[in-house]
Amino acid sequence: MKVIITGPTGMVGEGVLLECLQNDKVEAVLSISRRTADIHHPKLKELLVKDFTNLSEVEAEISGYDACFYCAGVSSVGMKEDKYRYITYDTTLAFAKSLLKINPEISFIYVSGGSTDSTEQGRVMWARVKGKTENDLAKLPFKKEYNFRPGGMTTVAGQKHANPFSFVAKIIKFFAPSAVLSLYEVGRAMIHAVERDDVKNILEIKDIRALAK
Repeated sequence: MKVIITGPTGMVGEGVLLECLQNDKVEAVLSISRRTADIHHPKLKELLVKDFTNLSEVEAEISGYDACFYCAGVSSVGMKEDKYRYITYDTTLAFAKSLLKINPEISFIYVSGGSTDSTEQGRVMWARVKGKTENDLAKLPFKKEYNFRPGGMTTVAGQKHANPFSFVAKIIKFFAPSAVLSLYEVGRAMIHAVERDDVKNILEIKDIRALAK
């Protein structure tokens, strides 16, 4: 398969990218980001895009792909709701719609988060916004659309970009292994989701781990 990965300069995106590069089921990878991930591999092409809401100038470069693993995102810490919503909801939906226009048979996997609020009515701001993003992505006519809620994650060998709090996931894994995923598992699960037809729309930690096997 040929896949697009967003957010390769973040921990999740980089980890998923590294899994895709070493996985024999993936033929080619296009990484899309605002700045270079500085990763070089025969399978990999890098596309730098200033504005994820406007892909009109790069339509030729994003054509011909089977799946998109949307790993781009930001933390809501210290951010007002309108700005967080623009980055998390507006930008993601605009990117997804543009990609779908060029690749009508593409599958789309969105990296959401544990405790995301599917009702969109809860008191936690980020969970409401993520919930709306999940819900509205599911309404788009992708070949397949999945929302991954991985929670705590550990890095993989060779990563340059890691969350400064990623050590917490290692501590949690020591005491509660089932509560934490490796980014190898997340990447493999995404690849398997594209291949299979029996995967549900929302995947929690246990679902992602099972799918990665």
